[in-house]
Amino acid sequence: QLQLVESGGGLVEAGGSLQLSCTASGRTLTTHPIDWFRQAPGTEREFVAGISSKGKTYVLDSVKGRFTVSRDDAKNMAYLHMSTLNPDDTAVYYCAAEELSTADQARDHISLSEYRMDYWGKGTLVTVST
Repeated sequence: QLQLVESGGGLVEAGGSLQLSCTASGRTLTTHPIDWFRQAPGTEREFVAGISSKGKTYVLDSVKGRFTVSRDDAKNMAYLHMSTLNPDDTAVYYCAAEELSTADQARDHISLSEYRMDYWGKGTLVTVST
């Protein structure tokens, strides 16, 4: 069973930067695409960024140019680097992983939907002040 733990959240002023980490245990991350989602108070959870097992990345349009996603399989970790933060980025941020079939691994599949995720961390809160 894959366990995920997010870290790196906190309070930051508008314009600042944070790097979130997603640490995996129990199994290797190597064959899993990793997605980052966020949920602001009173809103639905939304996809923010994702990285396939082979490093293909996807980023929500509204954070493109400000957020980047990466992974270090040797450390069993994934990262979300966030810059030029604004109060609209305030949310609980979650990392999630999907279990892929052998065929989907071969074609470097990645889902961007929370409904396809099989493993979730408990989230880390990011608060951006004005």
